[in-house]
Amino acid sequence: MNNYDPIRPTNGFMLDRRNKKIFGVCSGISTYFGLDVTLVRVAFALGAILGFGSLFLVYLAIALIAD
Repeated sequence: MNNYDPIRPTNGFMLDRRNKKIFGVCSGISTYFGLDVTLVRVAFALGAILGFGSLFLVYLAIALIAD
């Protein structure tokens, strides 16, 4: 029996380079958790604005570490 799930990658989190805007972090998160990419991008934008840019640093760290 095949346990492949097209929503979740079989080898963990990966950047989604096909649907990327900048690095593919939000698209990769949305693919991994099965969420809408627009919701993830809005959440990151609001978090970066309300968190005085701290979430932007997390975004960059994920972009540099993942993949």
